[in-house]
Amino acid sequence: MSVGETYLTLQGRVGSDIKFKEVSGRVALASFRLGTTPRQYDRTKQAWVDRPTTWFTVECWRTLAENVNESLRRGQPVVVTGRLKTTEWLEEGQTKSRTVLDAFSVGHDLTRGTTAFTKNPPQTQLPEAPSTLDVEMRDLSTQAETDHPHDEPHPFPAEELAALPDPSEQQAA
Repeated sequence: MSVGETYLTLQGRVGSDIKFKEVSGRVALASFRLGTTPRQYDRTKQAWVDRPTTWFTVECWRTLAENVNESLRRGQPVVVTGRLKTTEWLEEGQTKSRTVLDAFSVGHDLTRGTTAFTKNPPQTQLPEAPSTLDVEMRDLSTQAETDHPHDEPHPFPAEELAALPDPSEQQAA
């Protein structure tokens, strides 16, 4: 975790259709709106009351983007973990900005229902490495599109985790 970055885990509902595209013709990007509505108990009404909904734009890159596009639909409950990222630009002489949640992980909220998991097939070919000239000429504004920190292999391969004994089975024995 880097110093000064804000990491969040949010629980909410997909509030828009998934927008999917390929950036620079090769990097998958999926984005959607996430609504989170906290609830609190109102003693005077003797009932739970919804507080105002907060809306976030969530961006997912590469394999996560492809999986989100195939798996999520508007209205579904999800849990999203990522970091806040603010982008600034000049438009008609004024500085504009937007803040998005750059997602590391997205999944259905299993406190609200069930889902079925389908493992991705193994990659059969490695992505083409950029030439030295491409690396030298890369604009910093596109760096997030091409160098996402969460495309590294998971430190615990799924096969190793699957081979571990199930703790619930050990307790029953």
